[in-house]
Amino acid sequence: MLLLVQKLSKLYHNLENHHYHHPAEVDVLSASLQAFRSDVSNCLNQLLSFNPEPRSEILTFSWIQQCLHLLLLINKAFLKLLKHIDYPMTSWEAASLDEYLNYGLHLLDLLNSVSSSLSHLSQVKLSFAYGLTLVGNSPSTAIEHLKPIHPQSSSKDIKGLLNKEDCEGKFGSCKERVVNEAMVEMKSIGFWVFGVVLASLSGETKPYLEMKQVIARFNSSLLIDVIDSCVSIVEKGETLKEVKELNNSANCLVSAIVYGETSDAAMDLEGKLGVFEKQMEVLEKQVDALFSKVLATRNELLQGVRQCKQ
Repeated sequence: MLLLVQKLSKLYHNLENHHYHHPAEVDVLSASLQAFRSDVSNCLNQLLSFNPEPRSEILTFSWIQQCLHLLLLINKAFLKLLKHIDYPMTSWEAASLDEYLNYGLHLLDLLNSVSSSLSHLSQVKLSFAYGLTLVGNSPSTAIEHLKPIHPQSSSKDIKGLLNKEDCEGKFGSCKERVVNEAMVEMKSIGFWVFGVVLASLSGETKPYLEMKQVIARFNSSLLIDVIDSCVSIVEKGETLKEVKELNNSANCLVSAIVYGETSDAAMDLEGKLGVFEKQMEVLEKQVDALFSKVLATRNELLQGVRQCKQ
């Protein structure tokens, strides 16, 4: 807090136009940024409050939904900050606008990757469902369609998210500095969310480990507790609880087919597939809605900037 006030004060005294700013304004900006960080911290703590036993069972469709919802909560806190400091996006300098717009593009790209992972799970679900229909008449063919869900290698070049351009020192006002500080927190949390989500859906650690490299440069203190809480689970390559249950149920049915006792096992898999499908639908709708919101916000900002330039 003290360090931030010192940075803001120094920035005020070194503005190129040498306008005088009352110290009270510095305090207001600092307090607004601190309030934003407090809001973000509360959102993260709420995410961490879900603490099942065993700990590995935190990786569920429900928790992924909470992670994605966190993006909306952080954005809401960010917009609240802009209102408090009376600094709408259309008043930003070019560097901040470019950074925010690029972040929006990254989110859209990452949401497409999430949709791709969900599509893979959906295809496996259909294969299981088709296998169920073959149990009675063609058990050997049914077994071919009941193979466990395996990790899907991510084709997303997450390292490409690293923006080599350092914007430090390019901001011409204290409000720009506050916006930049807030965007650092927002981006680090946003990228962390997608690292967790993509790793959980794919069943491999690569997306999370690469995303950790991306967010390391942001040096976000707010993320430390969250990362420490999840690192051992995600980095072990744990898969979603629902995927584990579906695989176990499919394996049980395969064993039952071999021994000629399929009734109970088939009913169990059918029930789990029904639950799995509903959870997938909810998550797919959430991803689609988030994609639409990010795209609409980005387009609205671009339109506003164009109108201001006219």
